[in-house]
Amino acid sequence: MTQQEARLLSPQNLAYIGDVVYELMTREHILARGNAPVNRLHKAVVPLVCAGGQSQGLEAIAGLLTEEEESIYRRGRNVNGSHPKNADPQEYRRATGVEALFGYLYLTGRTDRVQELYEKMYQALTGVPPGEAAASGDLAESPGKE
Repeated sequence: MTQQEARLLSPQNLAYIGDVVYELMTREHILARGNAPVNRLHKAVVPLVCAGGQSQGLEAIAGLLTEEEESIYRRGRNVNGSHPKNADPQEYRRATGVEALFGYLYLTGRTDRVQELYEKMYQALTGVPPGEAAASGDLAESPGKE
């Protein structure tokens, strides 16, 4: 998709695809930390993909965004709409902005940039460089054990 085509999409549409991109990257990074029961993997992913986690991760990349990326982020953040009862409205708006940015970059083929920004967020949220285990086998467990 061209930049012009992607810019014509609503911020909600960009966030719709960006949410999937962000969650898939998170699941890949968590899975790389070790073989574990799905329940344990899920519990490791949730704090990173929730509005609070994405909002907090934004702090790690805010100063790195280009003018264009900042503009896309603001479009997503400024979407008017409802938010889940359990989410802080400001965090939810910032998370929507992050998702819109990731969606835009993904749709325009800039997956290297998505990866770069995501890795900075992941490291800020977990304290772990991407691809490394937080502790020796922090998620590792024999397959099939719960």
